[in-house]
Amino acid sequence: MKAIVQTDPDVPRSLEWREVDTPELRPGEVLVKVAAAGVNRGDLAQTRGHYPPPRGASEVLGLEAAGTIVDAGDTEREVGEEVGCLLAGGGYGEYVAVPVGQLTPVPEGYDLVKTAAVVELTCTVWSNIVMTAGLRAGQRILIHGGAGGIGTIAIQIAKALGAEVAVTAGSAEKLETCRELGADILINYREEDFVEKLRDSCDVILDIMGASYLDRNMRCLALDGHLVVIGVQGGVKAELNLGRMLPRRQSITAQTIRARNLDDKAAIVADTVKNVWPMLADARVVPHIHDVIPVTEAARAHEMLDSGEVTGKLVLQMP
Repeated sequence: MKAIVQTDPDVPRSLEWREVDTPELRPGEVLVKVAAAGVNRGDLAQTRGHYPPPRGASEVLGLEAAGTIVDAGDTEREVGEEVGCLLAGGGYGEYVAVPVGQLTPVPEGYDLVKTAAVVELTCTVWSNIVMTAGLRAGQRILIHGGAGGIGTIAIQIAKALGAEVAVTAGSAEKLETCRELGADILINYREEDFVEKLRDSCDVILDIMGASYLDRNMRCLALDGHLVVIGVQGGVKAELNLGRMLPRRQSITAQTIRARNLDDKAAIVADTVKNVWPMLADARVVPHIHDVIPVTEAARAHEMLDSGEVTGKLVLQMP
């Protein structure tokens, strides 16, 4: 088969469409012919050597895909079934082996390209803001990077749950997109300090920045507030004031889906499909797809995402 291969580990954009071995199925896996794959910041980190796949996972980039089962292996799934796939790697290839617990149905009214835009995003958002942080109606959530792929989905899921949504973004245009998606409080991080607007008021914070935002995030958390860190674009080390946290009973969780075991991933997929797929079906949650790009131009897609100019999601389409 063919897949995107990084030909030089020191050059993140050295991504070429080359021949590689077709995956061999392990027990409990199916082989999916990929139609489209989502582009994520984890892919960019992997090309820089900062986010390697777990042991035994595909070295090919790609944390989500959608396609058609062509070999059901030892499972009870059907050949010809169209599915979404949550992956530890492999999405940027013509075929990918997927543990059966990490398959999703295609949401009602969706095609495979649109499905590839929602699998990783919805699983990440739901597992973090609901399964981990327990967001519920009447609470306030702060979402950093509100106009990105994660942010655009997180706004809509939070609103569907009945929460009040505050977002940060870096331009008036991006904040307008957030407003259209339902955000209530709009903060341009280039011009405003979000602590001034949100001090001691946020029940949940979904953070992609890490170290550079840690102190300010903690100043925004309310009593029993929960900070969930899912990215470290702003660094990995910072000082933490435990004395401020103790009387406020605050919590911090830092996690990725990729490193979880198969049972954990299957539980996340099942709970996400149960709760979010109805939101996709009735358009309470709609993916914001910035562009669909041929997989052979993966380097260009990475450059676009890295530029900070993308609003929503980029999707790679197979030939």
